Amino acid sequence: MASTDDFRAAVSVADLEETGRELVSIDGTPLAVFHHEGEIRAVNNRCPHMGFPLVEGTVDNGILTCHWHHARFELSCGDTFDPWADDVQTYPTEIRDDTVYVNPNPPRELPPAEHWADRLETGLEENLRLVVAKSTIGLLDAGVDHREPTATTLEFGARYRESGWGSGLTILGCMANVIDDLAPEDRKRALYTGVRHVASDCAGEPPHFDQPSFSTEDVPFDRLKSWFRDCVEVRDRDGAERCLRTAVASGRSEAELAELIVAGATDHPYLSTGHVLDFANTAFESLEHAGWDHADRALASLVEPLVTASRSDERSAWRQPVDLVALLEDVYGGDVSETRGLEALVREGVDETWTPPEEFQAILLGDNPEAVVDALADAVREGATSEALAAEVAHAAATRVAQFGTANEFSDWNTVHHTFTYANAAHQFARRTDAVECYRGVFDAALNVYLDRFLNTPPVPIPAVGENETDREPDAILGDLLETFDTEGEVNEAGRLVAEYFDCGGDAAALKRTLGHGLLREDSGFHTLQSLEAAFRQFDLADAGEGGDCDDGSGPAVDLERRRRVPMIATARYMAAHFPTRREAEQTFSIASRLNRGETIHED
Repeated sequence: MASTDDFRAAVSVADLEETGRELVSIDGTPLAVFHHEGEIRAVNNRCPHMGFPLVEGTVDNGILTCHWHHARFELSCGDTFDPWADDVQTYPTEIRDDTVYVNPNPPRELPPAEHWADRLETGLEENLRLVVAKSTIGLLDAGVDHREPTATTLEFGARYRESGWGSGLTILGCMANVIDDLAPEDRKRALYTGVRHVASDCAGEPPHFDQPSFSTEDVPFDRLKSWFRDCVEVRDRDGAERCLRTAVASGRSEAELAELIVAGATDHPYLSTGHVLDFANTAFESLEHAGWDHADRALASLVEPLVTASRSDERSAWRQPVDLVALLEDVYGGDVSETRGLEALVREGVDETWTPPEEFQAILLGDNPEAVVDALADAVREGATSEALAAEVAHAAATRVAQFGTANEFSDWNTVHHTFTYANAAHQFARRTDAVECYRGVFDAALNVYLDRFLNTPPVPIPAVGENETDREPDAILGDLLETFDTEGEVNEAGRLVAEYFDCGGDAAALKRTLGHGLLREDSGFHTLQSLEAAFRQFDLADAGEGGDCDDGSGPAVDLERRRRVPMIATARYMAAHFPTRREAEQTFSIASRLNRGETIHED
């Protein structure tokens, strides 16, 4: 109970009884004080929904109604009738010497972290954007690590979407991956973006009803893997889920679980235009943030996309005019789901060290699919790991985006984008497990790079290293880059500015923050959000020296620098092609930020 010294004089009882309500400010807190049904009540004057002054509301039958959006509150305790609003803060009152006294600093029922965690769950359940925005901002302002709300949202998205892992959970994972690269305020935007997309994805969806793991945990891994693949092949979702949950329950390692998934996801090439492998990669990355105690439900949510996926070996583009599937079957061992041929190539390459030939990228970006497959097979035979090959193919795929011709149909941005994110996913799986099936992901990605060749006809030139040295201040270049996102069609200029920024000695971390801010202030769609995350991932790997030529002389340094730049140029061009937008999400975020800070939203 508050002590007498906590109370401040607010208004005379006589004045309050005459007017029925009074607005007072105590210690900077605006209070609406009401006389209703013989009782005196005090609440924060700001409606917790959108900040409208509650003193202008209506009190009837113990209910305070805000006139702005008709949010209703139980006057004595402040609890809301409407989930899309929040509870309004109430304040203890006393009467002394015909004066109403109010305690403006009552103890909170819940600490801020607990309050906003509860509100986050409501926002997810009801798909309430403003509630999601306020809760994600509130959690980070309360010092909660972003991994906690990420884990809550991951669990929610996997449980309450029967159709399994989708774009919302992928966005959540992508935002978790880049959050440390962002400015502090944009970290809140990133979390908000991930959570709101999961809430939207789950809205109106039936929940997923779990299939249990098998009662035994003694099934050998190879047998469990075989069962899982067989179930996926015949689109048996229940059987596949039981196999996968058994693998998790029996304590299989991350590498073994990755092997299980990548095998099922590459038994047919390029499932669902690359989304299946991409979803799976993001699920594993999300668990790195949320914790592996969520693996059972998160990985099980991948089964539905796996068993319902469209299969590229059933598409004419992969069969005519060149039978690309037949090329793969010759290497794999007679069927696209085989690995015997790849295993034989790997055995030939034991104790060998592979260096990418000078012409390797030109072959990957060329117009001869037989040459592409032969070059990859030769590389495996010469000792190339799946990770090393995946890095090469991911770079080729990023180059396709960086050189995308703007005369193409706008929807074809997604064609090159899908190949890039698929190649990035294949690269990440190859870093996660040495399963031979990872090679299949690499081959599949390389043939899709081939299929995208016409979208680089003619290829937009990528600025050579040093070509845009202007001696300008890097910060000025970043300002110009953000301005290109304000103008439709500044695709090539956005790419040029990234190259100029690097040539002028700009810091990569600042470029990431700028690109992140440019992304998150917009109503960015699924693919644009993916594009930035994959570009940052490929940049970081190149920046760490992974991939690129190993020849002597000046070539390697230039090649490595080009590999750092290409993903960033690619994503800047992709973003510029899709911006500006209406920025509706940013408006909601701005309102939520101001409400959480106690600012006035509506003024006369």
